[in-house]
Amino acid sequence: MPDSHSRSALVIGAGIVGLCAAYALQRSGVAVTLLDPNPPGSQCSSGNAGALSSGSVAPLAMPGVLKDTVSMLFDPVGPLHIPARYWWQGAPWLARFALSSRRDTVARIADALHILLRGSVDEHARLAREIGRPELVRRNGQLHLYPDARSLDKDAGGWALKEAHGLRIERVGRAEILDLEPAISSTYATGVYLPDEGSVTDPQDYCEAIARATLSAGARFVQAGVATLQRTATGWRANSGDAQWEASHLVLSAGAWSARLLAGLGLRVPLQTQRGYHLQLQPGQHAISRIVVLADRKVFLNPMDRGLRIAGTVEIDALDRPPNMRRANVLAEHARAGVGGIDATDARAWMGHRPCLPDSMPVIGAVPGAAGLWCAFGHGHLGVTESVNTGTWIADEINGRPGTVDRRQGLRAFSIARFKGWKV
Repeated sequence: MPDSHSRSALVIGAGIVGLCAAYALQRSGVAVTLLDPNPPGSQCSSGNAGALSSGSVAPLAMPGVLKDTVSMLFDPVGPLHIPARYWWQGAPWLARFALSSRRDTVARIADALHILLRGSVDEHARLAREIGRPELVRRNGQLHLYPDARSLDKDAGGWALKEAHGLRIERVGRAEILDLEPAISSTYATGVYLPDEGSVTDPQDYCEAIARATLSAGARFVQAGVATLQRTATGWRANSGDAQWEASHLVLSAGAWSARLLAGLGLRVPLQTQRGYHLQLQPGQHAISRIVVLADRKVFLNPMDRGLRIAGTVEIDALDRPPNMRRANVLAEHARAGVGGIDATDARAWMGHRPCLPDSMPVIGAVPGAAGLWCAFGHGHLGVTESVNTGTWIADEINGRPGTVDRRQGLRAFSIARFKGWKV
């Protein structure tokens, strides 16, 4: 019989991906210690748009992305912005991003993402029931809007890719839009309705509920930062400088900070923070009933329990730079262009760090040559959606449960070893 140490794991990072991994591991009988300098779910996982998008197989770098990207870079409040001071630092990542937009690469990425995303809305609904909060997962679809058919046609490649991977898509005109959401302004005349997609009504509450269920099952949470990782004779050690913790397995799920911890082990990944912003309106402003996406503006609106959330924009900049709240405040203007009755008075602005890889795929699974070290980070704009399946995959791998052929294919695609020069 294996000793207790062989059935133990350190999970570094208490965002939603780390929480789902810790939950699945603890439920499977692995003794979990969860480490994070902040309360569970209180960082990027609390500030996302709350979308559950099981069909989002199209990577950010689609064919033709460079033409659109160059035009957006010079707009300080546009959907994508890189401050001039960061261009030199961001150039290597952008070069990899551009290479990922080749058609054969996009097809391969979509196939891999489909494996990870498949069934994720159902799995989140199951998880929400298990932790006693079924109301946190809403399943009334998503509405993606465009001003006209020409604008919609610009995204035709992405929609075709999603549909080819099984996403149910309904093309809607002005009348159907108003039937679904009467408050949509006359700016938007066409779009697509995704009846099988969903959303989370309160990401912070969802994370806290997962954390409570995990701790109730016997896991331990330590609010502490991790400075270094170290291999031991029997597993892995995490050091904070003042304390240390050991286990046979270590799951790295530290979001945008994961690359720094790997660097101390001589491992290198092209992880970049994409700073996302949101405005949280005061409660009571529920002009819409489901996630509405103003696709031409790259803005998501989600009627959450704590008020309407307006989220969007991508800003590529350093982890330690202060937020540019002008990018958050402009979201109110975007929202008013799409939905009537928006009152942003006393809205709360927020910025968080999305951990993004240039190919829009996370790093999941074992690190070759480092037994007991597991990766679960880099989920980018799909962290909430991909979290539950990532957690299940990690728990199954640590417990030696053979996955399906598809899952094994997915784990190969998401391996850290896909990056040239990953081992220094």
